[in-house]
Amino acid sequence: MYRVVLNPGVLIAALISAKGAPRALVRAWMDGAFELLLSPNLLAELARVLARPKFRRYVGEREVQAYVALLQRFATLCADVESPARLCPDPGDHYLLALARSYAADFLVSGDPDLCQLKDTAPPVLTPRALLNRLR
Repeated sequence: MYRVVLNPGVLIAALISAKGAPRALVRAWMDGAFELLLSPNLLAELARVLARPKFRRYVGEREVQAYVALLQRFATLCADVESPARLCPDPGDHYLLALARSYAADFLVSGDPDLCQLKDTAPPVLTPRALLNRLR
């Protein structure tokens, strides 16, 4: 079974849109297709971004809290890890690669161009659609 870190953007897209690869990935995870690795930093970023006023037209505060609680309860919660030197162009994403590497994830899944452009990284960075294709 794959061990996977999903970028908070993928988790946000899964919540606010009933269609698309991010939602299908979360459904696949809930069906046991892969192990989802999360950390307190990742969950905090997810909650912080979903608390922004622009997301209120998509989801309410209770829905956000329930979603974060669901992820926290059923995903594999990993301790935050120190991010070594520059791992990717966006310093805000270093923790994601550090998490994926430290906990032997098979993939980091993101739609973020800064992460998707990385070549020959360990673990590989896949788009949500690319992981869905591997799961099939």
